[in-house]
Amino acid sequence: MTWILGVNAPPTGWHDSAACLVNGDGEIIAFTEEERVNRHRHSLYRKPLGAARFCLAQAGITAADIDVVALGWDSEQLYPRRFANDADFLAYAVGLDFGNRPPEVVRVPHHQAHAASAFYASPFPKAGVLVIDGHGENESSTIWTFEDGAEPRQERSWQRTASLGYAYDAASTWLGFSFLNAGKTMGLAAYGRAARLEVEPLVDLTADDFGLAVEPLAESRGRATADEIKAQYDDTVGRWRERYTKIAGADGPRVPEERLTDDPNAVLVAYTAQRLIEQTVTHLAALTRKAAGVEELCLSGGVALNCSTNGTLPGPLYVPPVPHDAGVALGAAWTVRPPRRRVAALSPYLGSDVWAPDRLNGGEGAGIPGAGGPGTAGVPGSGGVPGAGGVPGAGGLSGPGRRGAGAGELDLSGLVRADLDIDVLTGLLLDGQVGAVAQGRAEVGPRALCRRSIIAVPYTADVNTRVNTLKNREQWRPFAGVTRPGYGAQLWEQQEYLSLYMLGAAKATALGRQVAPGVVHVDGTTRPQVLHGDEAPAVGAALDALERHGAPPVLLNTSFNDKGEPIVNTAADALRAFRAMDLDFLVLGDDLYRTPHRTGGAS
Repeated sequence: MTWILGVNAPPTGWHDSAACLVNGDGEIIAFTEEERVNRHRHSLYRKPLGAARFCLAQAGITAADIDVVALGWDSEQLYPRRFANDADFLAYAVGLDFGNRPPEVVRVPHHQAHAASAFYASPFPKAGVLVIDGHGENESSTIWTFEDGAEPRQERSWQRTASLGYAYDAASTWLGFSFLNAGKTMGLAAYGRAARLEVEPLVDLTADDFGLAVEPLAESRGRATADEIKAQYDDTVGRWRERYTKIAGADGPRVPEERLTDDPNAVLVAYTAQRLIEQTVTHLAALTRKAAGVEELCLSGGVALNCSTNGTLPGPLYVPPVPHDAGVALGAAWTVRPPRRRVAALSPYLGSDVWAPDRLNGGEGAGIPGAGGPGTAGVPGSGGVPGAGGVPGAGGLSGPGRRGAGAGELDLSGLVRADLDIDVLTGLLLDGQVGAVAQGRAEVGPRALCRRSIIAVPYTADVNTRVNTLKNREQWRPFAGVTRPGYGAQLWEQQEYLSLYMLGAAKATALGRQVAPGVVHVDGTTRPQVLHGDEAPAVGAALDALERHGAPPVLLNTSFNDKGEPIVNTAADALRAFRAMDLDFLVLGDDLYRTPHRTGGAS
């Protein structure tokens, strides 16, 4: 069996490091972000050692079995002569002991890895692929044509400092956020849309190009080093910040972060940057479809996390569950060995089982009890989302091994346990309680897709306030809704693929605003998820039970994590977060936990 380990790893991939294991047929065996394992948000400057160990354990192999390590960057360009050889590089970037036969190292250009992760995860046999982020090695935006059985073709590229990512980073940092918190900028921008603000256009669109209000630098050469790119980034972002300062008449907000909606200048800057992204991406999407000669379109790169923009684009449109830099671990592996069989959109449930040990990076042992073995090596990662509950480790509502390995070591003190009864769970939800679900193998990517989620009924707007308080978030931040396909068609505009992974904003209908105000943002949109089958067993069953009870079958769904924390991964993570946020209940595998003083629910 051939094994390819894809990674996003330092020094090139210095944030959102990740590891993905595929076999000789291009099937995904395991894929997770390092932050889920080491519990450091975005895993800054950390190698994906824990993520890689998880992948090996899931396949029941050791590092010595790896044939190829595929990196989603050209590290030789960015850091010339930094490493004496590939073994030196692997020790720094990954940290596994590969034994006496180091694997081949394949360095895949960053945008090519992004593009591969989007196309091969999609259900399309041919598509135009648009990649937009801060920068790759030599570009900020690229257009590709991908087709099954053919070599991918790059159609267009734009220089690094013509970067939409840089422009949005500048707005985010002007607002006081990290560039890694661009989602806050997007959420704040909705207040400008709701107020129908008129904003200064920052892009000039021509028939087959675009020009930004902050002109790109005269880049001396295409193949820059990391130090040169950093200097260009600082220069370009600085000039964009000056532009936002001129627009706002201030060099930053006048109120603290939790009150940014009270500052007209903050809303203006956020919405100005958002409109720049929406106008330019819409234009580039049309150019991509024209270049590829087909309507099927895939998006990737960090800008593809901009749900508001995605929701404005016509279909057929696909965005993978991991469009940001963690996704190049998958794209690099698939560049080496594309999947042979693709029948539907990618299932995102490729991470650790909830009953895996609390830490996967604590020792050198390759085997992890309870995290899978040789019998799981054939799990296809390219299975469709509908019916994804058939993936081993999906965490069904009954069955042997319910608590799994390591459950006896968990701190369950002060909690009341019961077998999960969906009628009881539904009663708790209808009583207005807010709880969490941690079941089966975790979803990969930044969106919680109902296996590591906080849930509540969204029948009043007050639930938004309560959940933001529990999560220690700003009160102006929005939430997403989840339902079944039939009811979703009544609640919001339809999205064939974006709603698989909660990656597109959709306009709520009158019924949606009436029955689910807790998940409708100030601009009248929500970021929906639709569950097609048993891919998220407890949440899907709860939706069906709500409908049987005559209640609207829709739930608020947000990520199961406290402020500053990654989404929970293991049962131990879930219990810690449950206690820290003082939630009302916790569905952990097939168990339901509550604290003794909490009451309610059907009996």
